[in-house]
Amino acid sequence: MRLKGDAVGKSPDDVTVSLRTADGSRFGRPLWEVQARQVVEAVPWRAVRSARGQAHYPGFFWSVTMSGHVIYESRLELARLLLADYDRDVVAITAQPFLIRAQVNGKVRRHVPDFMLLRADATVRVVNVKPASRLADPKVAEALAWPGGLFAQRGWEHEIWSGDSPLYLRNLRYLAGYRRPGMVPEPLLGEVLAAVQPGDTIGGVAGRMPAGAAPGGIRAAVLRLLWEQRLVTDLHQVLDAGSVLEVAS
Repeated sequence: MRLKGDAVGKSPDDVTVSLRTADGSRFGRPLWEVQARQVVEAVPWRAVRSARGQAHYPGFFWSVTMSGHVIYESRLELARLLLADYDRDVVAITAQPFLIRAQVNGKVRRHVPDFMLLRADATVRVVNVKPASRLADPKVAEALAWPGGLFAQRGWEHEIWSGDSPLYLRNLRYLAGYRRPGMVPEPLLGEVLAAVQPGDTIGGVAGRMPAGAAPGGIRAAVLRLLWEQRLVTDLHQVLDAGSVLEVAS
């Protein structure tokens, strides 16, 4: 298996993936033998670092999907991480998942992707996050092309992500404030879900609930149900009391 033009070494064994384990040890496998679950069980290849004056803002995001923290190295990575956590088809998210090493045009090349996503149907997507302005740089484009070709040969999807609709991301960030389990009692979620009628809005549901129900609690329940996608609305529009709700099928 080779990239077009024999850019990568002729033997599949020339393409290796290195993983780190929780005890700090490292091990390598040919790319063609690495299983997604091995990557999920590994720890990030590199740690998050913060320093005064740095251009990026790294941190830790508490993921519902992982029931724990996932690291990110920039605000743009955080946005992609949020999308992954909202995606109901994604069952595992790993950040800085591994180091891939290959012979490319006679030189040893190394690359650490930003994320790897495992879906419920066992398909894998490797994600690299780059601002659109940087993709015009031939060096950046080439640095993403060679690992992307190898991932495709392995049967893994490769995505280069540069952003989404600002309004859509803003709405998701708002909903994410209600993502943690236990924030809203499950009985209240059930009551609110059962109260939604065709053509209902967020404000309409809140106004129709029993007088003893706290409006803030009802709104929190709606937002939680939207995050869980048990309720849906058009998140590409302004999210407010007039947003039309629909019970997910």
